[in-house]
Amino acid sequence: MQSIRAPRVCSRHGMTLIEMSVVITILLTLFSVLFIGAQSWRRGSDRAACIVTQRNIQVAVRSYQNLYGYSSVGRPYADYGTQDIARHVFEKGYIERALYELASGQKTCFGNGTYQRPSVDVFPMLGVLYAQCSLSISANHAPSNAGDW
Repeated sequence: MQSIRAPRVCSRHGMTLIEMSVVITILLTLFSVLFIGAQSWRRGSDRAACIVTQRNIQVAVRSYQNLYGYSSVGRPYADYGTQDIARHVFEKGYIERALYELASGQKTCFGNGTYQRPSVDVFPMLGVLYAQCSLSISANHAPSNAGDW
């Protein structure tokens, strides 16, 4: 009597080259979407931090101007041997050292822009910022409305 053998069943182990290519393509697509989203999120957070910094500087300058009775387009007295408004605001305690370093151009904003002040340090007119970011046009580091600051 002959023994009946079961037919051979081929079992595949692993993936074909086409399946592997499809998996790699899908993974690369997902990673590229992730990186694009992360870069966009970072640019947005840099922009928001820059606008908050400009607001804090503006509020400090306006507070100092109002408290000591300076007029718009006026200059402060030469306290501390200078008429630099940012230095006055820092020395009187309206802003901390980190914000002073940003306002005086010693450090860059979060998007690597610099804060620019008028060449002659005067108190700005209403609706005009005391310090503006150099990226205000190219990276939109400008507030939409700063008139009530």
